[in-house]
Amino acid sequence: MTVETVNPANGKVEYRHELMDQAAVEQALQAAHDAFPAWSKRPLSERGAFLHAAARGLRSRCDEIQQVMTSEMGKLRKEALGEIEKCADACEYYADHAADYLQDSPIKTGASKSYVRYEPLGCVLAVMPWNFPLWQVFRFLAPGLMAGNVAVLKHASNVPRCADIIASVLQAAGLPEGVFAVLHIDNDQAAEVIRDPRIAAVTLTGSERAGEAIASNAGSQLKKCVMELGGSDAFVVLDDADMDKAVAGAVAGRFGNVGQTCIAAKRFIVLDSIADEFVRRFVEAAGKLQLGDPNDESTTLAPMARQDLRDDLHKQVQASIENGAQPLLGCKPDDSHAGYPASILDRVVPGMPAYSEELFGPVASILRVKDEAEAIRVANDTTFGLGGSVWTSDSERGNRVARQLQCGAAFVNSIVKSDVRMPFGGIKRSGYGRELAEHGIHEFMNIKSVYVA
Repeated sequence: MTVETVNPANGKVEYRHELMDQAAVEQALQAAHDAFPAWSKRPLSERGAFLHAAARGLRSRCDEIQQVMTSEMGKLRKEALGEIEKCADACEYYADHAADYLQDSPIKTGASKSYVRYEPLGCVLAVMPWNFPLWQVFRFLAPGLMAGNVAVLKHASNVPRCADIIASVLQAAGLPEGVFAVLHIDNDQAAEVIRDPRIAAVTLTGSERAGEAIASNAGSQLKKCVMELGGSDAFVVLDDADMDKAVAGAVAGRFGNVGQTCIAAKRFIVLDSIADEFVRRFVEAAGKLQLGDPNDESTTLAPMARQDLRDDLHKQVQASIENGAQPLLGCKPDDSHAGYPASILDRVVPGMPAYSEELFGPVASILRVKDEAEAIRVANDTTFGLGGSVWTSDSERGNRVARQLQCGAAFVNSIVKSDVRMPFGGIKRSGYGRELAEHGIHEFMNIKSVYVA
């Protein structure tokens, strides 16, 4: 089967490739299975040397990689370069810190010796999305390789060259054959791979629907999985917020990566007493974003990754407007192939898609509330639980509110972001399990108790 990738900025077919047949999939899985014993026994210092070499490779090829990212999913040049650097940093971080995270942990018991030991599981299948085509992969891959696991990647169908570049960077870094491989396969083939006994665990970053399907499949085989799914993050603006910082954070948090990120600020919950001022300034600032060619340095808003995604987003916007939401900015598709302008909906209330659904694109929803208590209630009135932020001049107040948000990451006076030093993941329908930090490297390990009487 032939798969085409389309440049979201102009609608042109950029690349065609064939899906792998069963023989090729079998070869990759067997190679991973065969590579695991030797890889898991390599000293951490040697595994770390491969990751340091991969970091150097990423940086040396940043212009080439950026061009591929931009042509495949429309990412702004500066955002793509930042993503590449973040991946290199993650490789170095785990190369340098894995020894601390993986050392035996002594436990005081009645035994002469008792401790917790961390052992790799085997081959991890990663099913990854297109919105951060390098970062999503490296944030599981860097800790996974340092843990001693091997991996196979089923990437999103619209970023095949990004997947191949990751493989080539690791190959150039000297990674042994079989330790990492790309599987160019469809969803049906991926379901079969999950059921393969050579796959020890599964990690997914994707939609709720994909999470349900993959978690169900993995669960039927009693295989560990980590699910990082959607989000509809609250951006709570309290009445004592620094308005300049709040507005700047709102623009960055909603429109970075064209709003195509699970941890984007999506629901702007603003106290009535300051709502008019915040909304006026937010509309003014967002209105300055320039939609255009993502390779042009003057462009500040890239096209969405695919035209069908743009069209689906607009249906949610239209339905919200029909139910009473007030369009203050944008809210109409651009003439370009997959462009959608910075958009803001005001007076969003329950019963509208903009209130209850994830808007995966450059549309902000304004939800007005009377006080702090209502702000917390509305922030938690969602099926999602990935991230949330609180904006206030009183850090103690912000901390108090942040602790009441039902989510995996709560930030005060900062947009929500992933940081290799802190665990990342959600609750409710945003998934389960954690990536990054010490928690992430332990997710796909056997946490073994050893007791010597």
